[in-house]
Amino acid sequence: MVDVVRFARLQTSHGSRFARVDGDRALVLDAAPWDDGKATGEAVPLVGSGLLCPVESRKIFGIGKNYKAHANEMGGDVPKEPLRVDYEAELGVVIGRRCRRVSVERALSYVFGYTVVCDVTARDLQFGDGQWTRAKSFDTFCPVGPHVVTGVDPGGLDLSLTIRGETRQAANTRDMVFDVARLVSHVSNFATLEPGDLIATGTPDGVGPLAEGDEVEVTISEIGVLSFRVAREA
Repeated sequence: MVDVVRFARLQTSHGSRFARVDGDRALVLDAAPWDDGKATGEAVPLVGSGLLCPVESRKIFGIGKNYKAHANEMGGDVPKEPLRVDYEAELGVVIGRRCRRVSVERALSYVFGYTVVCDVTARDLQFGDGQWTRAKSFDTFCPVGPHVVTGVDPGGLDLSLTIRGETRQAANTRDMVFDVARLVSHVSNFATLEPGDLIATGTPDGVGPLAEGDEVEVTISEIGVLSFRVAREA
């Protein structure tokens, strides 16, 4: 049985540092774990440490309509309200080794671990532009975290999203049309994947708008809970 290991990225007095989570401590690394980061011997308490996004991805790939029920619910006309911003709860895949044109059978060996993603989307721009880049690329639109977790089987994880305690999305990653190995193989066939790159694997049905003041929690079993609050930009 493979041990489950958690990694975080913290804001310290020496700047941002990657660390391995050990109970209520963070064991500081000299580099990102997917870049063969080694323990420095420094340990800091998790409580009171500034928790940052656990990846510094140069590339983020978003997979569209990878749950059948979500694909069905996305049919229809462009929303009429201006700048409708929707939530999308997703499993995130963090690449561990450089790869290009990798087979499905070998794909998981290039995965470092998994994290929680909320792929926020400006829905009117998505439909109005005819492609999705601008709609998903605003600053703050892809919260990720709190940890990157290794030793987890991605094929049967419960996923849910709540707003103000009300469940809006609930599914299992076994419901994905294409599993993680297939997605990694597919993306690597048109783009070279580098350590730390992130693949967001698609969202289940139940997507809907976010509003100022919403308290959002995205939970994936064995991985963790991503929590954030929606606020208007000053």
